[in-house]
Amino acid sequence: MQYTHLGRSGLSVSRLCLGTMNFGPQTEESAAHSIMDSALDAGINFFDTANVYGGHDNRGWTEEILGRWFAKGGERRERVVLATKLYGTMTERPNESKLSALNIRRALDASLKRLQTDYIDVYQFHHVDRNTPWDEIWQAIEVAVQQGKILYSGSSNFAGWHIAQAQEAAARRNYNGLVSEQSIYNLLTRNVELEVIPAARQYGLGLIPWSPLHGGLLGGVLKKERDGVRRVEGRAAETLKNHEDQIRQYEDLADDLGHEPGDVALAWLLHQPAVTAPIVGPRTQEQLDAAIRALDVTLDADALKRLDDIFPGHRTAPEDYAW
Repeated sequence: MQYTHLGRSGLSVSRLCLGTMNFGPQTEESAAHSIMDSALDAGINFFDTANVYGGHDNRGWTEEILGRWFAKGGERRERVVLATKLYGTMTERPNESKLSALNIRRALDASLKRLQTDYIDVYQFHHVDRNTPWDEIWQAIEVAVQQGKILYSGSSNFAGWHIAQAQEAAARRNYNGLVSEQSIYNLLTRNVELEVIPAARQYGLGLIPWSPLHGGLLGGVLKKERDGVRRVEGRAAETLKNHEDQIRQYEDLADDLGHEPGDVALAWLLHQPAVTAPIVGPRTQEQLDAAIRALDVTLDADALKRLDDIFPGHRTAPEDYAW
C-alpha cells in the first residue's frame, strides 16, 4: 500500500479511502466486517463514513456497523484513520442538522456513541451551511478538539470560495482549519478543476474524490451490458445515453492499455497531483479487490493525454473561460 499525508497535515493515510455508505443498505453487516478486515490487511487505513448513512429510515446504521466492528478488538480502531461527517438531518426536531454549535456538539457525541470510540480523526462538514457564521462553527470545533473528541476538520461538497472563507476565518482565530475536501471528481465530472482544486492546493487541503467511477459508468458499463452482467437504469441510464460515445472510446482505450476500465479511472485520479485518496465504496469483496488492483496501474503521458481527449477537463478559472 502507498501512503501520503492528508493535505498539509502530518497525518499519513492510504492512497485509497474505504467508503462505507453501502454498509447496511446494500451490504449486510457480516460481509461489511469482512470487507473492512480485508481493507486493513491490504494496508488501507483511511475509512470514511457519515452520521446519515444507513438509509432514510435508518440514519446512523452504518456508523453502528463500524462501531461493532471496532468493538471486536484486535487494534482495529488503532489501525484506522476514521473520518465521519455531519450536516444532514437526523430527526425532524429543530437543531438536528447543519452546522450550528449545538448540532456540532450533539451530532459529534451521537457519532462517538454509535462508532464506539472516544475520538474522530477527521470530522467533516458534509455540506456548506450558509446560515451559520464560521466563527460559531470554528468555536464549536475548537472546543471539541480541546476535549479530545476530534483531531482534524474537513469539508465536503464545498465551492472554492467556501474553502477560502473557512480558512480565512480559521486563520483569524489562529486555528488550522480544514485539512481535506471531499468532492465528486472523476473523468466524467471535472468541474472541481475550475476553482475547488486551486483553492484546496492554495490552502493545503487534500482532495478526497467521491464517486470515482461515476456510479459505475466508468467501470466497464457497456461491456457489462453486452455480457448481461448489468443493466443501467434511472439517472445513470440518462447519463450513459448522453455520454455513450465517450464511454465506448474510453473502454476501447482501457482494452488497448490492457487494464479494466475501473482500474484506469482510479489510476487516473491517483495521477492527479491534488488527489490524496479516492473514496472506493465496495458492496462486495470483489469490488474491493478491483479497487486495490488499480494501485498497480501506471499511466504514461500518452495515456493521460488520450484520456483528456476523450473527457476534456478544465483549466483554472478564469483562464478556462476568459483570456
